[in-house]
Amino acid sequence: MPTPSPANAQPYLTKSSYVRGITCRRLLWLAWHRRQPYQPPLPGSPAAIGIEIGAEARRLFPGGVLVGEDAWQHDDAVRRTRDLMSDATVPAIFEAAFAAGGVRIRADIIERLAAGRWGLREVKSASRVKAAYVDDAAIQAHVIERCGIELGSIELVHVDTDYVYPGGAIDWRRYFARTDIGERVRAEMRDLPALIDDQLATLNTADEPAVPPGPHCPKNCDYWGHCTNGKPADWIFNLPRLSPQKFEALTAAGIERISEIPDTFDLTLIQDRMRDVVVCRRPYVSPGLPAAIARLEGAVDYLDFEAMSPALPIFPGTRPYQRIAFQWSLHRADGADNLTHMDFLGDHETDPRRAFTTSLVEALGDNDTPIVVYSAYERGVLVELAILFPEHADAIDKILSRLTDLFVIVRDHVYLEGFNGSLSIKHVGKALAPGFTYDGLQHVTDGAAAGSAFERLARGTITEAETSELRAALIAYCRLDTLAMVEAHRGLRRLAGARPTR
Repeated sequence: MPTPSPANAQPYLTKSSYVRGITCRRLLWLAWHRRQPYQPPLPGSPAAIGIEIGAEARRLFPGGVLVGEDAWQHDDAVRRTRDLMSDATVPAIFEAAFAAGGVRIRADIIERLAAGRWGLREVKSASRVKAAYVDDAAIQAHVIERCGIELGSIELVHVDTDYVYPGGAIDWRRYFARTDIGERVRAEMRDLPALIDDQLATLNTADEPAVPPGPHCPKNCDYWGHCTNGKPADWIFNLPRLSPQKFEALTAAGIERISEIPDTFDLTLIQDRMRDVVVCRRPYVSPGLPAAIARLEGAVDYLDFEAMSPALPIFPGTRPYQRIAFQWSLHRADGADNLTHMDFLGDHETDPRRAFTTSLVEALGDNDTPIVVYSAYERGVLVELAILFPEHADAIDKILSRLTDLFVIVRDHVYLEGFNGSLSIKHVGKALAPGFTYDGLQHVTDGAAAGSAFERLARGTITEAETSELRAALIAYCRLDTLAMVEAHRGLRRLAGARPTR
């Protein structure tokens, strides 16, 4: 639960809170006045990998010195930074601390340049420059220069996805790219004084800002439940792919519920179907559904892949963030209500892609049985594997010709109230097959968690017991994804037979 900040604490900005404030003033206020207890990032999570990459970037600056004081020791960290800057033998400082005008920052790296100037080096685990990174660097540059320090250059140190890992130790000078963002940062800094004053005023306000939730909200916001408490089940935000402009137009008109949207309002076809289902409380089933699933009669295979995209490459010959398929699940229906299951989970100590491909080609065989997938993801992986293993290219081409994307059929022909605005297999499977559930899964509950789990396995940083748990969890999760397709297909058949009309 959120906990109030100490009553006597004077609010201040940090580089992360400043970026939050640009996104949402209410989030800025809540993060100070209703702060969440600190939770260390989960092993293998993007946040944990980002911390690791930030530490590795220091290798680019040999002889650099870390300011080791903790966040709550900011004054001590500022003094330590000042002492290190005065020592001409120190070429770079990591986690340098500065404070000015109600803002406290810790710079990832500052590098000593000629003529008494310094270089600001912001480290990110991403592969390209993003607007938020420029904002992040801008607030740091502003504070540093307010302290009387001249910045000669400003760079973003980020991951270079062209780097091919040869095995052994990572060559960090080739792994990282250094991009000059000084011009963009200087442009952002022109508006900084006013933005800082506004954000400090927000923090010093006793009342929570009345900023309604909407498309501007960051994904996975810690305060989403707080801000959306009381919103109706058919809140317009749940309309899939509703543009921010249309969301604002409906909100300005006082329309909060999907059921209140007038027929004359411009919606996409799928949004309009959803509105009609919510209003009429009856499912939408198009007359074309029977023809759409006609191909899927008799024997059918249901296929799902899992892959990881590690920022730090693990297997020789791979690049940062390259997709590495490691697992497949296959449910096979024989057309007479008999269902069998096969699966593959790669050996995490070696590159799993060759064994993945060989086992998959063997399992699917050389026949014309339709293969059901749920998204274009499997097709994309197969195309990559055909290039990587040309000896299997013909077999993979045959597999590609057999694919049917159940997502497209659902999107084009069905909408149920139970979808709740989402066409993910989890929502669709539950809605089309009441009683089917993903409840009970442990450790791995979605595709991102699956990728992180296998990455942890491959990096060999966990115990034998944890290894067994994660491998079992991966198998259980992937099996449920293909079972969800089986149940969704059965549900579509029932709907096609019932043929409700609209």
